Parts: sequence; C-alpha cells; structure tokens
Amino acid sequence: MKIIGKKVIIYSMLGLLQVGMFSSVAAAASGPLHNDGFQRIAYLDRNDRHDNDRQRQQDERKRQENERHEREMKRRPHEGEREWHERQEREKDRHDQNLRQIAALLIGIAIGSGSSDN
Repeated sequence: MKIIGKKVIIYSMLGLLQVGMFSSVAAAASGPLHNDGFQRIAYLDRNDRHDNDRQRQQDERKRQENERHEREMKRRPHEGEREWHERQEREKDRHDQNLRQIAALLIGIAIGSGSSDN
C-alpha cells in the first residue's frame, strides 16, 4: 500500500507540473491583448523610465543607510565596552528595519508596475 501511495503522489505532482508549464506557455502564446501598437509602447516606455527613477532613488536610500550604519557601528572614544555593544545591538535592529522598509517599497513598485501592464 505504501508503494501505491508514493506512486500516486509522484504522478500527481508530475501532472501538476505539466499543467503549470502548459498554462504559462498558453498565456504567452496568446500574444498582446491590445492592438494599439505605438500608444502601448510609449506608455510602457514612460512607465519604465518612472520605475528606473524610483529604482535609483531606492538604491540611493540604501547606500545612504549603509553608510550611516557603518558610521554608527564604530566605537566612539568616550564609550565603554558595554555601552558600545548595547548601541551596536540597537543599531543592528534599526538598520535591519530600515532595509526591510526599503525592500518593501521596491516590492510594492514591482507589484504596481506588474499590475499596470494588464
């Protein structure tokens, strides 16, 4: 009975994989939904430039955050060992939170630009 169960699971997984591949091929083969040629291309180009500007802004924010993080992680002359380690822990948490926010904005941009293509 165990062998039959394993075979059923394996064949059903293979079937699902094939259905998934064929559905993506069918969606790609359907072609563009609009025939308004130049207007659509101009619209997509405008969105690409806007997305590139946003991407550059996010990259700049990330670079600035990394520089600030490096400065904050260095030990200060008046600081004791324990205070330095406590400040490092707080700074690591703050840095991780800022990077998550930046990544969330990038994901939002990607989702927004993906939904505007339809």
